Amino acid sequence: MQIIDGKAVATALRGKIAEEVKTIAGEVGLAVILVGDDPASKVYVRNKIKACEETGIKSYLCNLPADSTFDEVAATIKRLNEDDSVTGMILQLPLPKHLNENELIDLIDPKKDVDGCTFVQKGRLWTGRDSLIACTPYGVIKLLEHYNIPLEGKNAVVVGRSNLVGKPLAQLLMDRNCTVTICHSRTRDLGEITSAADIVCVAIGKAKFLKADMVKEGATVIDVGMCRDEYGKLCGDVDFENVAPKCSYITPVPGGVGPMTVTMLIFNTLEAYKQQHKK
Repeated sequence: MQIIDGKAVATALRGKIAEEVKTIAGEVGLAVILVGDDPASKVYVRNKIKACEETGIKSYLCNLPADSTFDEVAATIKRLNEDDSVTGMILQLPLPKHLNENELIDLIDPKKDVDGCTFVQKGRLWTGRDSLIACTPYGVIKLLEHYNIPLEGKNAVVVGRSNLVGKPLAQLLMDRNCTVTICHSRTRDLGEITSAADIVCVAIGKAKFLKADMVKEGATVIDVGMCRDEYGKLCGDVDFENVAPKCSYITPVPGGVGPMTVTMLIFNTLEAYKQQHKK
């Protein structure tokens, strides 16, 4: 059994990004829009700004009050769309409940959509065109590739069908010639399906949901969850202690997929700059 070290892979990739940013004559800039003061969102935003600092990318934080109207948030997005110093933009989720996140996300210029959330970038991904890919599933693929885990012809199960993780991850695995099954809260006999898979990816936000009897010997298990157990300790969607001995590869929580999410945001910001400045 080998533990997939997402922190080490992310650190190495950030080093490569920093070296490439040094060679660019212009300025690469990431704008983050934060509406309100949700504690978890503030931590995530802080991590994104720190990653920008590490790699030489300019960061712009637009912190709007929690009671901002749709038009006020939309005006901020419009301003950043028109700002040439902003290469990429992300609207930090979740938004306050009175705001429609899909309508606001789709106001972002697709060329600056470094979180891969606009319907344009999703459509490009699902129709096999070059796209800016949602950061968490893209990070999962980078981890699988880094460890040379075979994908072609493998049976992969994705537990979770969210637009942010489950759906794009399924597409990325299919693009690499996996046979993919998507499971969700209405799936019958879930354990039978996961226990037949070569690769199991879980992204549902339920602490220690995937048990040892739901995984076959030698499987690769990717845990995208971020939860708290009954003792308040950070954990994932996988019962790591009992599942790990059965696996060939497994990601821990923390230190697995998490570090890759922010790193792929930085990666996409650099990629967006290159696309915007093609000669």
